[in-house]
Amino acid sequence: MYQLKLKTFAFAALAFFGTPLLAQANDISIYTPTFSLIDPNDPSAGMLGMEQVDIWARIRKGFGIPDLDNQQVVSQTDFYSARPEYFERTTVRASRYLFHVVQELEKRGMPTELALLPFIESAFNPQAYSSAKAAGMWQFVPATGRDYNLKQNMFKDDRRDVLASTDAALTYLQKLYGMFGDWQLALAAYNWGEGSVQRAINKNQAAGLPIDFNSLAPLMPAETRNYVPKLQAVKNIIAAPEMYNIALPKVDNQPYFVTIGKTRDIDVKVAAQLAELSLDEFKALNPQFNRPVIIGSSDTKILLPESNAEKFKNNLTKWTQTLSSWTSHTVSSARERIETIAARFDTTPAIIREVNHIPPRMLLKAGSTILVPKTEASSSDITAEVADNATMAVTPDAPETRRIYVKVGKRDTLASIASRYRVSVAQVKAWNGLHRDGVSRGQSLQLQVPNRMVASNSGSKKAGNVRYHKATASTSRSSKNKVAAKKNTKPVVLASSRGARG
Repeated sequence: MYQLKLKTFAFAALAFFGTPLLAQANDISIYTPTFSLIDPNDPSAGMLGMEQVDIWARIRKGFGIPDLDNQQVVSQTDFYSARPEYFERTTVRASRYLFHVVQELEKRGMPTELALLPFIESAFNPQAYSSAKAAGMWQFVPATGRDYNLKQNMFKDDRRDVLASTDAALTYLQKLYGMFGDWQLALAAYNWGEGSVQRAINKNQAAGLPIDFNSLAPLMPAETRNYVPKLQAVKNIIAAPEMYNIALPKVDNQPYFVTIGKTRDIDVKVAAQLAELSLDEFKALNPQFNRPVIIGSSDTKILLPESNAEKFKNNLTKWTQTLSSWTSHTVSSARERIETIAARFDTTPAIIREVNHIPPRMLLKAGSTILVPKTEASSSDITAEVADNATMAVTPDAPETRRIYVKVGKRDTLASIASRYRVSVAQVKAWNGLHRDGVSRGQSLQLQVPNRMVASNSGSKKAGNVRYHKATASTSRSSKNKVAAKKNTKPVVLASSRGARG
């Protein structure tokens, strides 16, 4: 058995403008995973033969869930086997993560076909995001993610972290197996929720019916009825790919990546450049980072192929520029516009919006924390406290006032109209060129009122006296902004997946 190797390297850190600082010892540490070719289920068998060296053979050897047999399994097996290109694409993507997942399953003594579950959840896409707001390779919804210590903040989402989400998913599956004592029911609960499965069990028990998966399936939604059969279908193909004319891409039974501990902020692009990886490949291994900077801390880890980790370490010692070009800024008041912030930090409003995911025609609310470029006056790294507590809230960039026209009623006076709309008599007279206080019934008056007053009065009994004219630029722009705001509140769906667990 190869032993865990720990290599600690020192490097010369550089200040924002390239001025060398004292060497920061232990700033990065490269951890190579433990790797064994010995069958953990049968140590007496010794080393695995060469025919068992690829990861698929290792997975087959660890199968431990009883096979499911029903019509859905047949249909799903036909579905997957009829799409060899899709199967190949997914297995190529899975090749980055399979070794790690299998190792973790074996450490816990869990069936290795569970390593195939991300085929069903996300097609092994750690960036997958469902309409139910489930994220990552294992598709955790926000609440369940928090239950399993998957941090979700402005800078990172651990539901997409390969290491953290795998650990959380296996812990959750172990809990479900402990509840039901049946892996098929545990998987159904992973998709449908443990409460839902327990209620189905109680219903069948009360009716004197069996409580295995096939017997409970009629009580399940269609998605869950097909969920476990989908896993069985993939298992069938992995078990005997030649039967289905599927050519499985070879996946070596060895670690794809090593872990680097990182204690200083570093831009995602800089990290990829130092590792001599494409940005897409770097993000495939490190999809949890929401912003263009990785916040450094003793808990921060990035994943790299082993050869690239060595390149990262070597290139870092020669790096003469800043590692991170971003710092944080907290918006002090609602009057602090994005244009003002951009000018202060010598950048453009477009860049501020892009890196902080601020939709067009939206303003930042007071208290929001955003990323801004480092400057000579503001070049500090982002603290862990700021990263953990940062929030950002936006509001439509609407004009403060709107022009409306009010028709004078039978009992209206200038004073009553001014009071109703919280303006002064002098303002009403100025807006309408009036030289006296008298008004006539049916007369039309122009008012400039706060937007919130328009909404308030539109629901009142006197709303019939108000006419809205969309011909004015301010009114038209405000309406468009509200539409834009609604459009920009919808989540971006990266992948279709199951609903939330509950």
